[in-house]
Amino acid sequence: MVALRTLGSSDLAVSPLCLGGNVFGWTAGEPASFAVLDAYAEAGGNFVDTADSYMYQFPGNEPGQSETILGKWLASRRNRDDVVVATKVGDHPEFKGLAPANVKAAAEESLRRLGIERIDLYYTHFDDESVPVEDIVTALDELVKEGKVRAIAASNISPERLTESLEFSDREGLAKYVALQPKYNLVARDEYESERRGIVQRHGVACVPYFGLASGFLTGKYRPGQQADNIRNLPGLAGGYAGTEHGVKVLAALEEVAKARGAEMATVALAWLAQQPTVAAPIASARTVEQVPALVAMHDVELSDDELRILDAASA
Repeated sequence: MVALRTLGSSDLAVSPLCLGGNVFGWTAGEPASFAVLDAYAEAGGNFVDTADSYMYQFPGNEPGQSETILGKWLASRRNRDDVVVATKVGDHPEFKGLAPANVKAAAEESLRRLGIERIDLYYTHFDDESVPVEDIVTALDELVKEGKVRAIAASNISPERLTESLEFSDREGLAKYVALQPKYNLVARDEYESERRGIVQRHGVACVPYFGLASGFLTGKYRPGQQADNIRNLPGLAGGYAGTEHGVKVLAALEEVAKARGAEMATVALAWLAQQPTVAAPIASARTVEQVPALVAMHDVELSDDELRILDAASA
């Protein structure tokens, strides 16, 4: 039985690993996506992260395809009440930005694609600094009051705008972000730990980090001088860490801990993340069912103080 964690001040209880849906329809077709979702659910996972824009930037993909596939899976498995569904607004090519009317229109389209009546966790995908935080929070609050969204969250937002948003919610008694989805992993710690973590701690917000495996780098498949089939060609990610002294140092420590434990490097990397202050559930994706066991194995891993020290020292 997987022990669930509560997301911030919400009533959402989630498994310690959030399954990323960015690969659905992109590097994993519908049958493969269904198989991955089935394996994740069978292992006790109940938290799936998607967005209305995945992965339209790549040829052959359409915005919203990840939501559509997830929606078909929920309908075919008849397990809607067992799954916490998180999606995002702000990056769909037809619904760019966070103007209130756009947020509401995009939410309706996400609900349609997902085939559900209420989104469990609704993120602002990228902040839109042309819109006052008051307008964004008020629009999201209205979706909550209408019963279309259970809880709200933010991703890719500056510390200043995050603080403004949280303080406005408190001041006005409106829906408040219960989670922050930052980039955070063993090779990318500074952006979250420098300012955002303190804000999250003060406001009782949960951290649900993306790129938990640094786009595959922390699985050990990207190393100096080693060729890898990297179709996830996002600038500055994955193999980009392989040529750095920092990346090499982190991988060495990760491999040391994983070998001593008899565990996969991915499992240990996610377990480290899950044990960091404020973190509720790291996000990781799998494009094949064979990749799922190493991810969900983190449900049962509690790293020792010595293991944490080794990883902390290498990744500092």
